[in-house]
Amino acid sequence: MLKYLALILTVIGLIAALWLIGATGWQNVIAGVSSIGVLGFLALMGWTGINLTILGAAWLAVAPGIARSQLGTFAWARTTREAATDVLPFSQFGGLVVGARTAIAGGIRESLVYASLIADQTTELAAQLVFTMFGVVMLALVLTDQPVAAGVLPLVLGGLALMAGIMALFAFGQRPVLKMAQGLAGRLLPQSVATMSALTIELDAIYAQRGRVIAAFLLHFLAWVFSAAGAWMALRFMGSALPLVDVLTIEALIFTLRTVAFAIPGGVGVQEAAYLLIGPLFGLTPSAALALSLVKRARDIAVGVPGILLWQAFEVRALRRVPV
Repeated sequence: MLKYLALILTVIGLIAALWLIGATGWQNVIAGVSSIGVLGFLALMGWTGINLTILGAAWLAVAPGIARSQLGTFAWARTTREAATDVLPFSQFGGLVVGARTAIAGGIRESLVYASLIADQTTELAAQLVFTMFGVVMLALVLTDQPVAAGVLPLVLGGLALMAGIMALFAFGQRPVLKMAQGLAGRLLPQSVATMSALTIELDAIYAQRGRVIAAFLLHFLAWVFSAAGAWMALRFMGSALPLVDVLTIEALIFTLRTVAFAIPGGVGVQEAAYLLIGPLFGLTPSAALALSLVKRARDIAVGVPGILLWQAFEVRALRRVPV
């Protein structure tokens, strides 16, 4: 049922995105996309690779006992996690499952993978919350005495409040949910109680090392800023020389609205509408805003499709090694 719902939401989002592009003007948007050039697109791809490595380091930080030499495993797991979210009709939760399977296939013990994934997601949301607050403050300064503030600011503040609620659920609901799951597992699948107990122990061990948790938070904050700076770089290649602080603000708000719309795979339609709503407030023309959104989509496909194909190849090879 959830699979079909995700597919329906993807189709609706795609139709909305196509309508927005058509209303803005196909010719102008396509011209904006092509203006980045091969060199600019390759630079954006390289920038994304560095950012995925930073995200992998953040995940590794909350995996105590794992050597730094395993950074490549976590960076690759983060890549497949993002790829599944961006290019497959999965919600963000589907991407988490793919990332976890990748890390387990890389030799990380299962209980640590899932426990560290919970801690990693929590620190990522906390870092995004701080980054979003920066965006909201900057937006409030821009919208001062502008009539559009009545429509835009409440929407962004609502998104901030919802994201803070999601963050609170992750932060404070981890142990109660684990205990509830453990009790349910004891009734339905007694053999899984040991696994649930191991997960709880792993999670407690992670949070006992506060320095590692803080390091993960800082790395995630760096990744949010770094990703937003990538959009600034892309705009420079496309001929739109917006100040870096303006692009950071735009991206902080776009990230927030995409996170709130987590049920829509890849935020299809939501991202395009958000760029049209927020971009012009900072001097970005509607055609340039949509062009940037499409360039980022193309980047996601160029990274995600090979990533998913490689992940599938590794999964098939692993299954063939299992004795019948």
